[in-house]
Amino acid sequence: MPELYAYTDGACSGNPGPGGWGVLMLARDGDNVLKERTLQGGEADTTNNRMELLAAISALEVLERPSTLIIVTDSAYVKNGVTTWIHGWKRNGWRTADKKPVKNVDLWQRLDLAQARHKVEWRWIKGHAGHAENERADELARAGMAPFKPAPRAAK
Repeated sequence: MPELYAYTDGACSGNPGPGGWGVLMLARDGDNVLKERTLQGGEADTTNNRMELLAAISALEVLERPSTLIIVTDSAYVKNGVTTWIHGWKRNGWRTADKKPVKNVDLWQRLDLAQARHKVEWRWIKGHAGHAENERADELARAGMAPFKPAPRAAK
């Protein structure tokens, strides 16, 4: 039976600044890719963490029916947040252990809701380490950011 993978990445030029997110979704049977889909988007004024979260959210929200999938991210913030920290945040009314409001709570709540429909395995990989699918997700994130970056100034 094929496995569904979503390789996600976010990018930001400045932090905050223009940013983008990208997703490479692959249906695989072993080493054989049966189907591929790409997603990307961006915002004019955002942070890298928000773009990493939006990539994961987008991978989950695009699925039309409950699915089993593996999400591969190079963001320890997303992986640790969704697999560990979120449980305490929810218990504490979306506050951290030191009683401060959770940053990006709107996206964490959206991610929590999106993943509830699915059976998700979260994997972390080192970014920019030559992992082909992660590099593709990075390219998609940069393409998603491109429309929001200011045009370079012409030389005088």
